[in-house]
Amino acid sequence: MIFTTRFAPSPTGPLHLGHAYSAMLAHDMARENNGRFLLRIDDIDQSRSRPQWERQIFDDLAWLGVTWDEPVRRQSEHLADYTATLEGLAAYGAVYPCSCKRRDIEAAASAPQEGQPAFGPDGRIYPGTCRGRAFADRKPEDALRYDLSKSVGRYLPFFSETGPAHAGEHEVTAAFLLNRVGDPVLARPGMAASYHFSVILDDANSHVTHVVRGEDLFEATFLQRFLQWELGLSPPIYHHHRLIRDDAGQRLAKRDDARALARFRAEGATPEDIRRLVGLPTG
Repeated sequence: MIFTTRFAPSPTGPLHLGHAYSAMLAHDMARENNGRFLLRIDDIDQSRSRPQWERQIFDDLAWLGVTWDEPVRRQSEHLADYTATLEGLAAYGAVYPCSCKRRDIEAAASAPQEGQPAFGPDGRIYPGTCRGRAFADRKPEDALRYDLSKSVGRYLPFFSETGPAHAGEHEVTAAFLLNRVGDPVLARPGMAASYHFSVILDDANSHVTHVVRGEDLFEATFLQRFLQWELGLSPPIYHHHRLIRDDAGQRLAKRDDARALARFRAEGATPEDIRRLVGLPTG
């Protein structure tokens, strides 16, 4: 299989130094291995996506010298694929509608036992309030959740990772999923799929072999590996890289215009300057 990486930004704001590091690192890895580097636009949330930010993504990447193999995949062009896969899972009785709002989950969630977290990669660990509702009972305002209790005891899948932070083979245990994930959201109201659900389908469709992303998404990989297993998808190898932080040690966000690539460009920086700033080799 061809060594394939990808960069998958959401067009909801400007790219910053952290995006540049992730994109250039994935691009370098692909080119060093005579592989493919893909660009995907993660615009599943159409309420926040904007055409001008997508155009800025293309401009910033081209300025950095990042080239991608066509075609560009846009999530908004594959909504029917997500829906079909979701309905397939629902046919096995593993998906249920959930009417709980964030405040409902906060109110219903009991205090975690000592040593157990209150939050996981899908947010507040869901207490299962709507578990047992029939899929046919779904209303437009409902989210759709996966019932972990129907599957979580059947296997102990693994995912592999390269890089210094969490390198090795990681076991996705039943205890971890039950205690630190809870029933994950597969689709939100007005959206064909959640982030965790859509990205694994996108990666599989594009034959991505190596996922390069920030270490803040490491725990999300347990959930995504679980969903890959349930759907019979071959997992990629993951590389969770260090985060680029501001002077106060905080990870960068799209609202941090001071670190936006467009601002560096306007001030006369070069792509080589950006590579030095994020600690990548130049020349």
